[in-house]
Amino acid sequence: MTDHDDAGRGGPGPLFTRGDPALGVFALRDLDPTTDAELLHRWVTHPKAVFWLMGDARLEEVERAYMAVAAHPHHDAFLGLHRGAPAFLVERYDPARVELEGLYEARPGDVGMHFLTAPGDVRLPGFTLAVLTTVMEFLFADPAARRVVVEPDVRNTAVHALNRAVGFVPDREITKPEKTALLSFCTREQFAAARGAVS
Repeated sequence: MTDHDDAGRGGPGPLFTRGDPALGVFALRDLDPTTDAELLHRWVTHPKAVFWLMGDARLEEVERAYMAVAAHPHHDAFLGLHRGAPAFLVERYDPARVELEGLYEARPGDVGMHFLTAPGDVRLPGFTLAVLTTVMEFLFADPAARRVVVEPDVRNTAVHALNRAVGFVPDREITKPEKTALLSFCTREQFAAARGAVS
């Protein structure tokens, strides 16, 4: 574990840490919908976050949205840190009850995930892949997690490539109220095989 929290923001300590050989320490802590709202608002309304679908959201709407996540029994959110500084957002959910209820055949051990990297003018090579790898390791650190389920917009080709790099296999396109999504799955074994291929 590391001894930092959120770069002096006074937030709680990390729930999970991962050391990346090239990029240093990544960590996740619980999201605080109140104290993190301004930061999240900047991130989710940035043009680079177009697929997050909150581009026109007001600050209070972002705060309310993440208060609802915090109160939900099958959905939670985390702030990701890189070298102690806020750098990405993660949502974890039960896809049988949130996002994908009735849209696919759920299995025991399924866990849903969204992630968003903070906007920035300078991006380190391999940064987003390192973030996604950290998120996947965090999810699979739970022994009950057997398969990660994602449903990115079919137009989000950048995230499709990243998902493939960590072991996701596309299943089919599905129609949701807000988008046409590419339903994809990654088992624990597929993630391990992809990480082995990378290393």
